[in-house]
Amino acid sequence: MKDYEHVVIWLDYFNKNLRKSKGRRLGLEKCVYDPSFKELMDATTSGGFQIIESDDKVRYPKRPFVRSGYVVIPKDSSKTKILNKISEKLVAKRSKQSK
Repeated sequence: MKDYEHVVIWLDYFNKNLRKSKGRRLGLEKCVYDPSFKELMDATTSGGFQIIESDDKVRYPKRPFVRSGYVVIPKDSSKTKILNKISEKLVAKRSKQSK
């Protein structure tokens, strides 16, 4: 049964190597190359979201041959706004690491 109170955020939403038809949800400027599950969890918590559930051994349905991961958070606003906030933190953290 569908859960309308929570949002599932997949790791593949932020992968710059993927095309949108393969699961990326944001523009290339808001994504990073091969994000890790730990980076997703850190960006989610630093974005002010509480992680309710997480799993890093699952496979994204559009890419069943590659392990991915997801986090489940409460739905405060639209999924697009949530993704944009998480991507800001993810890109900022990645740019700090490269410098």
